[in-house]
Amino acid sequence: MIELYSWPTPNGHKVHIMLEECGLEYRAHPIDIGAGEQFAPEFLAISPNNKIPAMTDPDGPGGKSISLFESGAILLYLAAKVGRFLPADTAGKYEVLEWLMFQMGGVGPMLGQAHHFRVYAPEKIPYAIDRYTNEARRLYGVMNRRLARSRYIGGAEYSIADIAVFPWLRSWKNQGIDWTDYPHLKGWFDEIGARPAVKRGVEVLADLRKPVTGDKAREILFGKTQYRRR
Repeated sequence: MIELYSWPTPNGHKVHIMLEECGLEYRAHPIDIGAGEQFAPEFLAISPNNKIPAMTDPDGPGGKSISLFESGAILLYLAAKVGRFLPADTAGKYEVLEWLMFQMGGVGPMLGQAHHFRVYAPEKIPYAIDRYTNEARRLYGVMNRRLARSRYIGGAEYSIADIAVFPWLRSWKNQGIDWTDYPHLKGWFDEIGARPAVKRGVEVLADLRKPVTGDKAREILFGKTQYRRR
């Protein structure tokens, strides 16, 4: 059985959804990032960047156990394990991979910053709010144009690119987005959100999530605890 170490965040939801789509047996272990559990030595042993999600698969390549961190790497591993959600043909595979990298390098970091400065930052800095809100809108526009000519983010078939992007758009309101500006993306968002495996995936550990409130949680996530040498 796959052992998953995660928390109900967009990056966590990516892997929750993927495991549900793959139909693989797994056990979800909560890593409360607001309480600092991501800094525990046993978690750092499999996730040296102290970020969720991470996982171990006792039935890895060659029947040997394998551990992985970084959500994009986990999606690629699981796609290879089940032979689904990543095209076998070279052109199709790289079309999906470029959109997966678009999520990893753009959608996640930029929408995360928009969310941080609009919601979590103790000081409301107009420059930062405008900078990242505008970038969020730009990225939504890129995806809207893509979906005007493609059924899915990565091409004609549902893939790990869709699984990677979807959880990040669930907080669209906090990112300063008006869906009426992105009709093609909104149609895709509603279609993906209606998938049974996606519905199950976003509920994994969801009852444990707490709002980031109070100085202690903010300090753990955004302050000195995050940057302490280990």
